[in-house]
Amino acid sequence: MTMTGRVAVPKRVLGASRDRSILLNQVLLGSVVVFAAVVVSLFGVVQDVTLMTVGVTLVFIATGAAFVVPWTRTPPTLMLVLPLIDIAAIAMMRGAAPAGGLGLLWAFPVMWIAAAFGVWGALFGVVVISVTYWTLVATEPTQSMTPSTILLPVMIAGLAISAAFGSRRAFAQRVLLDKQSRLLQRSVDRARRQEDLVTEVLQAVDFGVIRLTPDGSLVVTNEAHARLQRAVEGDVRAYAADGITLLDPEDLPLARARRGEEFENALVWHGDPGAEERRALRSTARRLIDKDLSDAGMLIVTLDVTAEELALRSREDLIASVSHELRTPLTSITGYVELALDDPSLSPATRRSLEVVERNAGRLLDLVSDLLTASAASRMGVALSLHLESTDVSAIVMAAVEAAGPRAAERRVTIDTKAVDTVHTRADPHRLRQVVDNLLSNAIKYNRIAGRVEVGLTDDGTHVWIVVSDDGPGISESELPRLFERFFRSELVRRSTTHGSGLGLAISREIVRAHGGEITVRTAIGEGAAFVVRLPASAEEEAP
Repeated sequence: MTMTGRVAVPKRVLGASRDRSILLNQVLLGSVVVFAAVVVSLFGVVQDVTLMTVGVTLVFIATGAAFVVPWTRTPPTLMLVLPLIDIAAIAMMRGAAPAGGLGLLWAFPVMWIAAAFGVWGALFGVVVISVTYWTLVATEPTQSMTPSTILLPVMIAGLAISAAFGSRRAFAQRVLLDKQSRLLQRSVDRARRQEDLVTEVLQAVDFGVIRLTPDGSLVVTNEAHARLQRAVEGDVRAYAADGITLLDPEDLPLARARRGEEFENALVWHGDPGAEERRALRSTARRLIDKDLSDAGMLIVTLDVTAEELALRSREDLIASVSHELRTPLTSITGYVELALDDPSLSPATRRSLEVVERNAGRLLDLVSDLLTASAASRMGVALSLHLESTDVSAIVMAAVEAAGPRAAERRVTIDTKAVDTVHTRADPHRLRQVVDNLLSNAIKYNRIAGRVEVGLTDDGTHVWIVVSDDGPGISESELPRLFERFFRSELVRRSTTHGSGLGLAISREIVRAHGGEITVRTAIGEGAAFVVRLPASAEEEAP
């Protein structure tokens, strides 16, 4: 780095600037000198032609040196040679034509010195020119003291100072621009490296990534997406998550994303049911927001989940098969136990043993029913079948409360049914009873000893509301997102002495949704839980 004034100037910047400045100034001065020589010659004010020729020749020699000398490799002080030669040449020209006003040409070399060497250079140039000028005035017999004798050096000094400060500002701006250019280049290099890294990562992952612009144009994709597209291209038809509902091309994930629709884990099967090369792709679309909160397009991530979905289907098939195989013997067991219990000659001890068998067989039957229902409602299985009819919901709720009475009595749990109103709607009574049984069973089973369960039923003309709440330990917020997943058992359930399959709430939600409703929960640790079932007041048109 080289210091110019107080500004740190890179050597390469100063060198290039020096070359340009010397050449430009000298060529400009040479051109003006030629023009001035021609003018004073035309006006006939030249008194000494030889002296004028020598002055003009010196300027041309200096101009040639500006072209030839490699100024970037010479000491900066050597630049003074050229302006000093110019000052001497202009002095000769003025001496050859005192009345030609050629002293004004001294403005060029003094500004050059000031621009190159700052304020001190400007003072040096002004002193040299002033001394030269006053010497010429003093030695010229025809010259007398005039205002220009004072004003010319003052004007030259003003121009020199102005050039010095202007040059200083120009150098500072040039350095700033150079720094900004280097910073910009580093930023570009860093952005390019980051882009290369992101590209490498995108090409390495095994899931497809697509970036869409707001108008739906594709701007980014990776090799994994290309592989997935090659696997499903051609005449392969697409099906919904159940594997059997044919999808319209406008319902495919890419078409939905181009319409600006956001979705998560949208499962699409590519290939006809039973096809050997059938593939399942799960896609998620998210909207991208720019820094100014404007729409920046969509990002779509697609994953091949064929193996996982086939494994789930195999599991569901196994569960259904085993459950069917278990139901027949269990039904026989419970039937024969009921017949045995009808025998009045049983001893009390035998009757108690048979009652234990009956309760456990009934529990096994309930578990088998839950497994079969879960299998039927699976994504790859057959949807829940509903048999809708005009249903007295209050009768179903009260029957479920009555059936749960013995279990509540064992744990000394009180069931309050004061908020149960008389409500009718179109529903599947068997499926609806299954939902209420599950909710009541959980409220009793996981409540505290001697706790309280409240059951409410009402309608508002649009919806039917069933509420089952308890004052038990509640459910943690971290477990709420998974509460309705199949086979999920909360930490409370895992620590308790009671056992559950983790299917009850999942099945209940499937049934409620099949009716066109929804089931939600309000809970907090230490404050119990309230499960709210919302059903259409008339399910005749909304239920499938």
